[in-house]
Amino acid sequence: MSPVYAAPNGTNPGTPDNQQYSISGFIGHSELSKKLNQIEKSSQGEVNVEVAGYSNQGREIYTATVGSGDKVILIQSEIHGNEKTGTAALLNMLKQLGSNNSAEYQKIREEVTIVAMPMINPDATELNRRGNDLSWSEVEEDFPQLQGSAPSWNYYTYTNQYWDYASNPGFDVNRDFNPDLNYTPKAEDFPGDSSMPGWYITPEAQTVRDVYKNLMTEFGQVDVFVDLHHQGEYYVEGTDDKVTLSISGDFVPDPSSEEGSKYSQYSDTYNEELSKQLNVAAYDALQDRGNSPFDNITLYPQNLDLPGTALGSFALNGSGTVLFEVTGQTQSYGQKKIGQLVEAVETGVYGIIKGVATGDVYEINPDEYDEIPLTDRDQDYGL
Repeated sequence: MSPVYAAPNGTNPGTPDNQQYSISGFIGHSELSKKLNQIEKSSQGEVNVEVAGYSNQGREIYTATVGSGDKVILIQSEIHGNEKTGTAALLNMLKQLGSNNSAEYQKIREEVTIVAMPMINPDATELNRRGNDLSWSEVEEDFPQLQGSAPSWNYYTYTNQYWDYASNPGFDVNRDFNPDLNYTPKAEDFPGDSSMPGWYITPEAQTVRDVYKNLMTEFGQVDVFVDLHHQGEYYVEGTDDKVTLSISGDFVPDPSSEEGSKYSQYSDTYNEELSKQLNVAAYDALQDRGNSPFDNITLYPQNLDLPGTALGSFALNGSGTVLFEVTGQTQSYGQKKIGQLVEAVETGVYGIIKGVATGDVYEINPDEYDEIPLTDRDQDYGL
């Protein structure tokens, strides 16, 4: 079988056609390290920063934990290095969550344990690209059982006017997850495809998996998993309104359905209802803002089957899941637009956190999820 490589063209979010935006105003890895250290010090013990692992090029991947409650919320950003608003939002939120002593924030810290993983793909961040910095030969060195196998389908080796993966290849890390958290790579599972689980061959995915497993060991489950991304520029279905961000809780078919029967072993843990409730909480928080930059919130394309994504794998393991896909930024957006997009992410994530802390999220009618407007786009997803 010939290897299948990720295509350089098309309209998937993250491709050059819709990810040409200025990175001025966003931070690199060294500044992230400094900011996390500052947040930890200024929080006077409320925020605990640790090194959870390292990228392939040896850069630290951090966790920043705040709160001591029994409900666990894991939030990650920048699994694609050119999707940067989520990291800025997480840093703002960590500062607020760690230093605000109002009754509301004390309640959050008492009820919830929030584990943030900002910039989990720092090598890609430094290259301002989607894929990490890892060659197939390095994978074969780490996993000798894969020598001679076809490279995984999510291996980038193309060259275009923006990126040279041919001389500096890498992987789409968000296809390297597997709902079997103890999975070890097997040659017969390569090259795979988008409707099949990943392999945990990248150190970045391994680090996130290990954090998730450790939280499950400590708390019994990870109640909520939020993944912060970017997409291209789209419109609210049936309108001329540009989407600010899209959300979703649908990444694999329900294991109890005919379409999801291949995941039947996860039917007792999969919690579609909670995912819908969490998404509605985010949507409602944004709608409460009441002005257009925060109004144009849509559902990401539904009926997906992406078990190799972090969201798909962790949903099958029982987490309520929420995807944030911020509109692709362009050079013309400027600092004001960047600020609005970061604030939109913060607003939606706070809606989730506050709903979990108070318990209000569990009272939401999950059917309201299906009333969220759709995005005017096809299923050519890039999640």
